[in-house]
Amino acid sequence: MCARVLERFPAGAPRGSWPAEEYAARCRAEGGRATVVMDLGSDAFLVVEPGPDDDRPRSAAGASAGK
Repeated sequence: MCARVLERFPAGAPRGSWPAEEYAARCRAEGGRATVVMDLGSDAFLVVEPGPDDDRPRSAAGASAGK
């Protein structure tokens, strides 16, 4: 997966606060394809936008990887 990190948020947000999800929702409202993933190594939520490799169907991605 090749993705571009748009923003990063610490995992320790106050209870009931979802800043990464809110940011991703704003990006999607503007036409982006943002999603939230967890980076366990840095204990942060990352808002990412999938790269061009992620536009291919799963079967095509597996075929190009030699599977």
